[in-house]
Amino acid sequence: MSEQPGVLIKDVAESLCIHPFMLSKWRKQVRDGVLSGEPPKLDAAAVAELQRLREVEAKYRQLQMEHDLLKKAIRFVSARRAKSSPSSGQTGRRGPLR
Repeated sequence: MSEQPGVLIKDVAESLCIHPFMLSKWRKQVRDGVLSGEPPKLDAAAVAELQRLREVEAKYRQLQMEHDLLKKAIRFVSARRAKSSPSSGQTGRRGPLR
């Protein structure tokens, strides 16, 4: 699965519950001829799911960045309003409203 186009080693390792370094090491051992054997049958559904997961994670990261940016903007605007508010500088109490 890790040799399919568009599939990251990190995603395959995560789906197998192993560290990406271990998968990279095994891939190198296969290239060097240290490990051999018949590769398992590729499950097209699993490959498609890994690609979909990668896209969803990228969208999530984008939304998280946008959310953080919006929170900073709200804090900035709130701080500016508090500084420019006419009531923020007054310490005394005004008389009753009529």
